[in-house]
Amino acid sequence: MNTSKLRKAARMILVGAPGVGKGTQADRLLQRYPQLSTISSGDLLRDNVKNQTPLGIKAEHTMRTGSLVPDAMILRLIQHELTTRGWLTLPGGMQPLTLASSAASASESDFDIDSFVSPSELASLTSPALTSDDPSASFILDGFPRTATQATSLDALVPINLVVSLKTPFSIILERISGRWVHPPSGRVYNTTFNKPKVEGKDDITGERLVKRSDDDEATWEKRLRKFEETSEPLLEHYAKKGVLWEVEGNSSDEISPKLFGEFEKRFVDGIQ
Repeated sequence: MNTSKLRKAARMILVGAPGVGKGTQADRLLQRYPQLSTISSGDLLRDNVKNQTPLGIKAEHTMRTGSLVPDAMILRLIQHELTTRGWLTLPGGMQPLTLASSAASASESDFDIDSFVSPSELASLTSPALTSDDPSASFILDGFPRTATQATSLDALVPINLVVSLKTPFSIILERISGRWVHPPSGRVYNTTFNKPKVEGKDDITGERLVKRSDDDEATWEKRLRKFEETSEPLLEHYAKKGVLWEVEGNSSDEISPKLFGEFEKRFVDGIQ
């Protein structure tokens, strides 16, 4: 695949309903633009839990009690990742969160985990954090924000400069889901409309039977799609007011990708204005 060189940092978010193909578009962007990377809030959270950092310990405890991980905790993870990569500089001598600091190695009796993940002081900053505009500091932020409130909190940390709203008619998404079959042991996914197995109902590699996922029924998906519509509308309005929202519509990923590449290149690719 041809690759293109960016002329400035792209800091982007993909917004779209479940089943719209956000993962496919992200993968294609990453392949086409090598300077672009992905920052997944879910991956950062899992890594911190696995490595038992103070933030990970707190998050694990929160999840075990059945509570949602607070927005402030996710912002801390993103803040740490960006400062570690050198893509974010905090103003006024403010110290970045260091998960491997002396506090992180202290015993639990010496270390107040709650204070470590208390609501971010970013909300009270009089000047924004300094974000690198070097092309190598380009990323797709995955998993956060999902609401307008989260987006407002993120604004104080890092200015997102492109939010792509991927739109596919719900009827098309429901049609895709109705044709989806999976091979549970491997995770391979097939679709009777655009990615059929070689033998109907059988996995291409093992020949084992394919099955429907328990949550792949129309009623469940209609609820998920309506819920997304409710929560995404204020999120998209937030970014529209900031002038960074761009919407693209198509019935398939192959239809959307060329449009997305064209807009991305107008904004960020060297030699294209």
